[in-house]
Amino acid sequence: MASTENSRGALFMSLAMAAFTCNDALIKSITSELGIAQIMAVRGVIATILIYGVARYLGVAMSLKAVMQPLVLLRTFFEIGATLTFLSALAHIEFASASSIMQSLPLAVTLGAALFLGEPVGWRRWTAIAVGFLGVIIIIRPGPEGFTPAALFAVAACFFTASRDITTKRIADDIPTLTVTLFTSLANTFVGAILIAPMGGWQPVSSNALMHLTLASVLVFAGYQAIIKSMRIGEISFVAPFRYTGLLWALTISVFLFGERPNAYMLTGAAIVIGSGLYTFYRERKRQSVVGEKASTAPPA
Repeated sequence: MASTENSRGALFMSLAMAAFTCNDALIKSITSELGIAQIMAVRGVIATILIYGVARYLGVAMSLKAVMQPLVLLRTFFEIGATLTFLSALAHIEFASASSIMQSLPLAVTLGAALFLGEPVGWRRWTAIAVGFLGVIIIIRPGPEGFTPAALFAVAACFFTASRDITTKRIADDIPTLTVTLFTSLANTFVGAILIAPMGGWQPVSSNALMHLTLASVLVFAGYQAIIKSMRIGEISFVAPFRYTGLLWALTISVFLFGERPNAYMLTGAAIVIGSGLYTFYRERKRQSVVGEKASTAPPA
């Protein structure tokens, strides 16, 4: 039974990564046509309508008091920062490079959980985190040759996203997920609208761009639902490594859609990041099994 649930969880995780990566590709394909702020605003309007419709259909209560909680507001701030920085990265660096840097997200989450949530992290996982971030340095190649300053947008996006995920863990369970998602979408839309003028002004939205943004909104929503489903039906330690299937999608899309040719630095760095991430998952799973064994053999109180 557990094996079947883990297999289903892995499938949903893989589908989520495919949805997120295809969303990123759709957005990158129109960054030469529309500004980043305008993309945020237009996509935000579409996503907000979609989320609100689903929330009404499911009968989810919307409470202003719930979204005014400090942790919800902090999570929204991190989400806006992640959106701005990652869209900036997509607009200025190769698709495969941006996706490869974002593969360090699990390492950043582990680092943040250790520093701010007090979760135990042994020396092996600390070493894996350090090696993983070394892989990120190899990808961005600091120095006069090969370095693109815009790659730092992707690094910033990774840390904003990790901060968002860590904050999400501390939000009270009685606040509905769709309520938080809807508020975040509204905030992204509002910030995007404000920034349109200072970031290049409004550009005419073609039917092609509107179709891309609509499909991207649907894919993001589907991806979030798939990843929630994955975490709920499968063991996290089993399904989490399937996050890295997103890089396979990213490399394929970068070559066949954008005509990119990932270089040896990017591939080497990505391999180091993924290897470090997989090792941290392995160590966490082993730690949990040891804790479980100690709990099962402990004398009754």
